[in-house]
Amino acid sequence: MSQTVTHPLVVTTSRHDPRLSGRGLVKRYGSTTALAGVDIDLGEEEALAIMGPSGSGKSTLLHVLAGVLVPDEGAVTLRGRRVERLSERERSLLRRGRYGFVFQHGQLLSELTALENVAIASMLDGEPRAQAQELAVQWLAALGVADERDRRPGEMSGGQAQRVAVARALVTRPDVVFADEPTGSLDQATGQDVMRVLTESTRAVGASLVVVTHDASVADWCDRRVDVRDGLVVAPQHAVPADAVPADAVPADAVPA
Repeated sequence: MSQTVTHPLVVTTSRHDPRLSGRGLVKRYGSTTALAGVDIDLGEEEALAIMGPSGSGKSTLLHVLAGVLVPDEGAVTLRGRRVERLSERERSLLRRGRYGFVFQHGQLLSELTALENVAIASMLDGEPRAQAQELAVQWLAALGVADERDRRPGEMSGGQAQRVAVARALVTRPDVVFADEPTGSLDQATGQDVMRVLTESTRAVGASLVVVTHDASVADWCDRRVDVRDGLVVAPQHAVPADAVPADAVPADAVPA
């Protein structure tokens, strides 16, 4: 199989391989087994929903796939590179540049403006300040929150703050975006709008997406869904009907290059 290096920590393999995969993933917290041998694949530019009740292991699975946690057993592979074998520093670099994150409450830095919250992601990935701020301006405009650029998180609505969080996640053009209950603190209408922006913008930049949720209406925005119970994938990995996913409203030419 031919391989080309596109990032110091990632080896690109065939497009037919999963972009991200987990095999035999086990994670324990003392006597509690959070993951009990999970196998999972994420395709190129695929949006995958991981569903399950509280305590099912779905958030632990996301954190293991994202390199936040190291599994006690099993393998996590991103484009041919074993993530769990990387050092803490290497996994930090991977999360900084090749992964993006959107959380339930956004987790924007409260003392920074929207512009600064987005720009700092690029700056941590090595972008000079001026270029990082210009990229941030472009992303805020692409996601419809250009007018919020000088506001701090406490001065924005929940939906506006989550759009800024999506911009922050995508500004480095990551391989994979991880979203942990991204609509959990929003009302139904705002949550649906955030999911539209999240799925369409990740698709527009060619990123894959993992969404952890307990809400079927959120999962409906994704291409495929898996169900997790007691640390295991208990339902077959299956596709969401194509007509459940709206056509793109954020075309590729609308996002910053």
